[in-house]
Amino acid sequence: MHAVSDNDRAILRWLQVCLVLVFSMVILGGVTRLTESGLSMVTWHPTGMLPPLSSEEWLAEFERYQQFPEFQKLNRDMELDAFKKIFWFEYSHRMLGRFIGLVFLLPFLYFLLRKMIKPGLTPRLVVMFILGGMQGLLGWYMVQSGLVSNPQVSQYRLTAHLMSAILIYGFILWTIFGLAFPDSYRQLAQSSVAGWRKASLALLALLLITIASGGFVAGLDAGLIFNSFPLMGGKLIPDGIGALTPWYLNPFENMVTVQFDHRWLAVSTGILLLLWYIRGRSDFGEPRLQRSFKLVGMAVIIQLALGIATLLWQVPVLLGALHQAGALILFSALLFNLYLLSRV
Repeated sequence: MHAVSDNDRAILRWLQVCLVLVFSMVILGGVTRLTESGLSMVTWHPTGMLPPLSSEEWLAEFERYQQFPEFQKLNRDMELDAFKKIFWFEYSHRMLGRFIGLVFLLPFLYFLLRKMIKPGLTPRLVVMFILGGMQGLLGWYMVQSGLVSNPQVSQYRLTAHLMSAILIYGFILWTIFGLAFPDSYRQLAQSSVAGWRKASLALLALLLITIASGGFVAGLDAGLIFNSFPLMGGKLIPDGIGALTPWYLNPFENMVTVQFDHRWLAVSTGILLLLWYIRGRSDFGEPRLQRSFKLVGMAVIIQLALGIATLLWQVPVLLGALHQAGALILFSALLFNLYLLSRV
């Protein structure tokens, strides 16, 4: 067993704080979407901005919002107090992003100048920071799609923004695993473990596809139709599933198809992950690896239950946010499982 050095422990704790903040950022972004607050700020300030502090400033901000399609086509009856509520969600989301940038950059520079970062880790940390900056640009690119004639952000851009955030989260988490669990567990022949690693990668890819399909559900508000399970409109295969022409637009632009795809991708992925847990907990004796299989099993059961409840209750904000959090927790558990398999 290799002890974690004091420098690595300090960097580990810093990255854990960053990970929690990124997790919170993803969930807050989901809440912003669920409360339809994302288009309340119609300007972008890369370095941040103070919120309105006086009645005059609030009126000026509200007047800017009134010049854009969301107010003109959907919210013409909105008053200032209601605008303030949606503004605060979007403002908090954007400012949390700036805060994460500072929490990452300042300690990184400190560790770099003190030469506390072990060889090979610095490039990885630089890439993290660059990806975070690009994520901010992608977020504004997403918002811009809803500031034109159609007051709704593009489901393509929203899904890209979501998946980019999850990949950044996963990149940080994998780095944390490397610092916290540097040891290898040589208990099985490499040839027997190789198949497990490949299967774990395939399951991770399937989970990411399922999460991406959830992004399209969110982007199209497709969770607000067919609020029953397992049938959709009394049918296993609902009417209108292939209504768009050309056919390949249906999985991305047809609300019926998008919900159908997500629910059955989720069920299929869930069943496979439960089988993965059942088989893995009996085939591996190393305690930490065995626990990682159990974490996957528990996380997938909770996530399936949250998904069905969110659908049946017509996507209330709390359940929708918990469902998104559950996806991140399941992703974390499976990534941990894959990391430990890679160390065997």
